Amino acid sequence: MAVRRLWETSRGFFWNSMTAVTLLSLVACAGVPEPILRSNAKVQLQGREASKLDVAMCQQKAEAAGLQPGTGSRSGNMAAGAALGLVAGGAVGASTGLIGGATGVAIGAAAGAGLGLLIGVVGGAYKPLEPDEAYANVVLKCLFEKGYEVTGWE
Repeated sequence: MAVRRLWETSRGFFWNSMTAVTLLSLVACAGVPEPILRSNAKVQLQGREASKLDVAMCQQKAEAAGLQPGTGSRSGNMAAGAALGLVAGGAVGASTGLIGGATGVAIGAAAGAGLGLLIGVVGGAYKPLEPDEAYANVVLKCLFEKGYEVTGWE
């Protein structure tokens, strides 16, 4: 009876986890890295919307030159984090469950893998995106010529 209750609980946890992972994946799928502008006099004078327009123009200039923003994406970071979290969490959970015998190892591995999966997905979603170096150089030079200062990429 206890095993059945544990199975029902873990099955509900699994589906809730998968729903959360799917929602995070949809929300965090930002494709192109965007430069983060320092709030200098140029940004304050023109405002955020005009600054975003200048960023878009510089990005189009780089793409017109045949450069690509890069292959890194949030969904790729999330997938890598999920895989690493799944394996590491499963291993830690299995070793923790050794006390309970074979059943403890199975339960520990499943719980650790589920938790590792969630932590890996969330960690991957917040990993900063890095653009292709040549693309970034063109965009940075264009923004610098317009009077902006870039502090990083998101």
